[in-house]
Amino acid sequence: METGWLEVFREVARLGSFTAAGQAMGFTQSAISRQISTLEAEVGSPLFDRLPRGVRLTEPGRHLLPHAEAVLDRLAGARRELTALRELTSGRVRVGAFPTADASMMPRTLRSFRAAYPAVSVLLREGFTQTLMERLKAGDLDVAVVGSGTDGPLEGEPADLHPLMDDPMMVALPSDHPLAGREDVRLAELAEDHWIAGSVRVEETLVSAFVRQGFRPEIEFVIGEWTAKQSFVAAGLGVTLIPSLAAGVVRPDIVLATLHPDDVPVRTVYAATPKGHVPPPAATAFLRHLEKAAAELSGERHPA
Repeated sequence: METGWLEVFREVARLGSFTAAGQAMGFTQSAISRQISTLEAEVGSPLFDRLPRGVRLTEPGRHLLPHAEAVLDRLAGARRELTALRELTSGRVRVGAFPTADASMMPRTLRSFRAAYPAVSVLLREGFTQTLMERLKAGDLDVAVVGSGTDGPLEGEPADLHPLMDDPMMVALPSDHPLAGREDVRLAELAEDHWIAGSVRVEETLVSAFVRQGFRPEIEFVIGEWTAKQSFVAAGLGVTLIPSLAAGVVRPDIVLATLHPDDVPVRTVYAATPKGHVPPPAATAFLRHLEKAAAELSGERHPA
């Protein structure tokens, strides 16, 4: 049973005339009559009594009308909802990000996205890259902001990776450290320092890139949360790496030093989306705002 027949049936019932329904719907009277006859053959009963002036619903017609109206109203509601999703006047996007992305990139992105699409709900979850990739694979996230070189390689992950920016590491030093105030620092100069990192295994931390350069720092304290790492640095208990993404929100009582270009580890930041999935319109729009925020941050770090 075609919905077009039901629309014609409802209009004829409302107006009580094939001719009036045809005028309202842009059809000829004969086209309306043919569609009603086809519907009557489909349901196996006459739906209208043909009168000298107009038509009147039969008993089967009276029973069919509320069902036809319900079907057409549901379809109209579905069309409205799909239009709202497409035009971003409703909907949601589920986003995950690693902690330092939450410190700088995500506030910018959320501010601009909400200004553009205030009716779209954003559900934000924080986690490390490996956890975010697992949640993306499980269908719990639409977009994940992840980084290479921290939780392992991203190659082979079941996701499409959209490069956002490079995130070079800086070293956080106590304010009275002998190297505080230097323009840049070499790794060899930090060989005797105690290090603060997220794992006792260097390969699972931000300093994993150092191992490939032949430098294996001594990890004295294992601290997972990057703001707590800063507290340990401020207390003079060691040094740690701070991503440049977080450089604008570090404690005022520690010193950030730039590593020498030959030594600095660089993390690539990506927006990951599920491979082979058609993204929700809100996720596509959110990705554009992520790219804009990343470009702004990169421009501020390297102004023209």
